Amino acid sequence: MLAVAVVLASLYPAIPTVLGLAVLNERVTRWQVTGLVSASAAVVLLTLG
Repeated sequence: MLAVAVVLASLYPAIPTVLGLAVLNERVTRWQVTGLVSASAAVVLLTLG
């Protein structure tokens, strides 16, 4: 259970970006795309152990 909480906490910076895209129809900058891809890669690496 703690592992799930750690992964969700590590995604905290990505959540406002995704909500901005979905709700406010904001445009994504190159830096935001880089951050989202990095966060996704980190989650995969944490899951694999």
